[in-house]
Amino acid sequence: MKNLMAVVVFLPFYMAVFSQEKSSVYDEKLAKSLNADERGMKKYVFCLLKTGSNTTATKEETQKLFEGHMNNIGRLAKEGKLVVAGPFMKNDRNYRGIYIFNANTIEEAQEFVSTDPAVQSKLLEAELTMWYGSAALQETLKIHEKIDKSKR
Repeated sequence: MKNLMAVVVFLPFYMAVFSQEKSSVYDEKLAKSLNADERGMKKYVFCLLKTGSNTTATKEETQKLFEGHMNNIGRLAKEGKLVVAGPFMKNDRNYRGIYIFNANTIEEAQEFVSTDPAVQSKLLEAELTMWYGSAALQETLKIHEKIDKSKR
């Protein structure tokens, strides 16, 4: 009797969990618009920003250069060249932040990073490498705009 009760109780749960059909939600138009390959992935360039060699900049110069750095980030993002950017928390490796560029080559990304005033002044140093990730990553900024309360 206990076994029958267990079957009666757990059978509907088991059926609900394991009998769900996998329906395809592939969106060919979206995949093409994002230049996704058959796995939904694409090439990017990952940029690790590190503390640069400039140790003589004044506080005022540094503030102005980082203001330009932030403006440059905004411009590159609006142009679709920069997919993700953000700072690291304080660490002992001199890592300052990352960029993920919507670029097919290191050389193309180098052109983008060379427009950063903090890199130009050597406050930051950029290390670039190819990276393979989800093509959907390009949609991150559109989503971020919807959750950024500070922009109201």
